[in-house]
Amino acid sequence: MPDRIKAIFLLLYTGGLFGLTFPLSKLAAAAGVPPLLWAMVLSAGGAGLILPALILRGGIALPRGQMLRYTLISGAVSFALVNFVITVLVPRVGAGQVSLVAALSPVATLGLSVVFGLKGPGFLGVAGILFGLIGAGLVTLGKGGVDAVDLWSLAALGLPAILASGNIYRTLDWPKGAHPLALAFWSHSFALIPLVGLQFVLYGGVPAGQLFEGQLIWVTLVQFLAAGMTFPAYFRLQELGGPVMLSQIAYVSAAIGLGSGSLFLAEVYPPLTWIGALIIAVGIGLTILTQMRPNLRMIHRASA
Repeated sequence: MPDRIKAIFLLLYTGGLFGLTFPLSKLAAAAGVPPLLWAMVLSAGGAGLILPALILRGGIALPRGQMLRYTLISGAVSFALVNFVITVLVPRVGAGQVSLVAALSPVATLGLSVVFGLKGPGFLGVAGILFGLIGAGLVTLGKGGVDAVDLWSLAALGLPAILASGNIYRTLDWPKGAHPLALAFWSHSFALIPLVGLQFVLYGGVPAGQLFEGQLIWVTLVQFLAAGMTFPAYFRLQELGGPVMLSQIAYVSAAIGLGSGSLFLAEVYPPLTWIGALIIAVGIGLTILTQMRPNLRMIHRASA
């Protein structure tokens, strides 16, 4: 199978699984699960399900040098911070709105790609970035106008910047010859360290038993499995498609998040939010067209 076809399949697969994070986070929050604890579930799933495969491959050796730096930074920024931010935001602004704002990460990634000399967007790329920003503003205002915009809605706009920063870093510092399974396992293992540490500092312990009470055990199990199935493919997608294509999982996850929020979680969005969603979709389309144009290529560094 050609790499481009593999990348498209991985894009749909990873985005679909990642989209489950938004409604599952809301269900966990409704059951009283602390955001830090739920973020641990995602990273524990990401590491736990990968471990057997990694042992079979004989790739369980502790990372050193560049790979150690890479997995520490990726774990802290791309997974610990991102998962914590999502679990904090979803119960406050809604699964659908968070997923829509996260869908700005492709245009944010494209913008940072220009800054770091990875990709030139051209006219369509710039237009996509502008449409995405306008759409995000409308989604934020969609909760009831300017007077209704609160700190949480504004804070959600920081999510695509965090996602984009992680996408670019992982591309620039990718350890040569490293296997995606090993990168996924160690990144999520290291992501657990700040999450557990902060939980102890703030609350004095990790109430893991809460995750297995009543119906919540099923929500926890689904999230654990979804995370474990997502992140090996996530790193493989980055390896094959680069940072901008990887960021497009936000398109798929936004559809899952908004749809599940409306259909299953009784989230109701005003017309302005849907208009913002359509404008974001236009920005997304322009971003895709930008990547498909033959004159826009990744600049290979001399060290590659």
